[in-house]
Amino acid sequence: MRYILILISIFVFNFFTVSKADVQFLINSALKNNLKLNAERKNYKSIKEEINISKSEFLPSISLSGDQSSTQSTNKVNQSGSKLPDSNLDTETTTLSVDQKLFQGFKGYNSLKKSELEFKKADLRLRQTEQLTILDTISAYYDLIFKIKNEDFNLSNVTLFERQVESDSARAQKGEITLTDLAQSESSLAGANAKLIQAKTELLASETNLKRITGVNSLSQKQLDQIIEINLPKSLKQAIKVAKFNNLDLLISKLEFKIAEKNLNIEKARLSPSASLNYSKSKNKDFSSTIDEIDDETVKATITWPIIKGGENISSIKKSSYEKQKALLLSKDSESKAVSETTNAWSKYQSSESVLKATESQLKAAEIANEGISLEYDSSNTRTTLELIQSRSLLLDSRIAFAKAERDYIISKFELAFQIGTLSLSSISSL
Repeated sequence: MRYILILISIFVFNFFTVSKADVQFLINSALKNNLKLNAERKNYKSIKEEINISKSEFLPSISLSGDQSSTQSTNKVNQSGSKLPDSNLDTETTTLSVDQKLFQGFKGYNSLKKSELEFKKADLRLRQTEQLTILDTISAYYDLIFKIKNEDFNLSNVTLFERQVESDSARAQKGEITLTDLAQSESSLAGANAKLIQAKTELLASETNLKRITGVNSLSQKQLDQIIEINLPKSLKQAIKVAKFNNLDLLISKLEFKIAEKNLNIEKARLSPSASLNYSKSKNKDFSSTIDEIDDETVKATITWPIIKGGENISSIKKSSYEKQKALLLSKDSESKAVSETTNAWSKYQSSESVLKATESQLKAAEIANEGISLEYDSSNTRTTLELIQSRSLLLDSRIAFAKAERDYIISKFELAFQIGTLSLSSISSL
C-alpha cells in the first residue's frame, strides 16, 4: 500500500508541476481564454459603437419612401342627378426626404461627451479585468504548488507512521512497549491517511481552478520554480501615492461622476428649444384625373420648445442632480477606500514576509527536535510513543505552515500590485 501511494504521488506531482517558463504561458493563456475577460472585451467593443451612435445626431438623415394606391369610383352622380361613368385612378408617389437637426440645446454635444466617457470607463473595466485575471492565475498557480507540497508532506507522514506501526508491532511482541503504545501508533496512522485523502482532494480542486482560469487542460511535467519578482513601491507612502493615480476603482469612480454631470446636462437640454430643417422632394404619377405628373419640393424649418410635460422634465432634472451628488460622494469614498485597501495590502505584504521568516525558523526547530526524539525513541525507552507522535505531527504542521507562508507571501506581492493598479505582464520579471 505504501509503495502504491508513493507511485501515485510521483505521478500526480509530475503531471501537475509547471516550470518557470510555464508561468508566462499560463498568464498568456488566461488572457486569451478567460471567459470573463473575453466578455469584457466584447463589452468594450459594444460601448465603442456608442460614440458613432452619438455622432450620428450631428449628421443628416436621408430617407426614401414610395407608395402606390389604386382608387375605383362607382355610382357617381352629378348635381343635376345624372349618373356619371365609373372611373379608376392609380397613383404612384416617390419621396426623398433629408432631415438635419440644427440645435438641441447641446443635448447632442453632451451625449457625445458622455459616450466618450463611457468608452474610457469600459477601457478601465477591461484593464481591471485583465489585472484580475493575472492575479487569479498567479494565485491559482502558487496555490497548486502549495497543494502539491501539502500532499507530498502528508504522503511522507503516512509512510513514517506505517514504518512506526510495523516497528511498534515487533516491539510490542517483545514486550518493549505496551499495547496502548501500539494502539496510539495505529490511531495516528489512520489520522495520517485521513489527512492524505483530504490533501489529494484539495490538490484536485486547485488543479481544476487553475484550468478554469487559464483554459489550459494539461500542464508540463517540469520542475517547479517559485522564484518570481514584481516591481513594487519601497514604502507605504509611495504605494498610496501610486494608488491615487492608478487604482482602477478610483479612476472608474471619477469617470462615473463626470458621466453623471453629462446626464444632468442632457436632462437640462430637454427643456431648451430645438431647431431642425427638412427638405423633401416628391414625384407623383397620375396625380389626378386632370394632372398626369407633378413634382413637389418642400423646405421646412421647425422650432420646438417644450413648455410642460406634466412635470416629467423637472423631475428628471432633479433625479439627475441627485445622481450627480451621489456619484460625487461615491468618488470621495472611493479615494478613501483606495487608501485604506492599499494600506491593508501593504500590511499584509509586510506581515506575510514576517510570517515566512517565523515559519522557516519553526520548521528548522521542528526538524531538529523530531530527529532527536526519533533517535531516542528507536535506541531506548527514554521517549514515549506519544512524544514521537507529537513530534512528527509538529513537523508536519511546520512543513505545511512554511509552504503556506511561501504561497501567501508571493501572492501578497501581486495583491498589492493589483490594489495600486500597476499589475501587468511588464511589471513581472524573472518568469
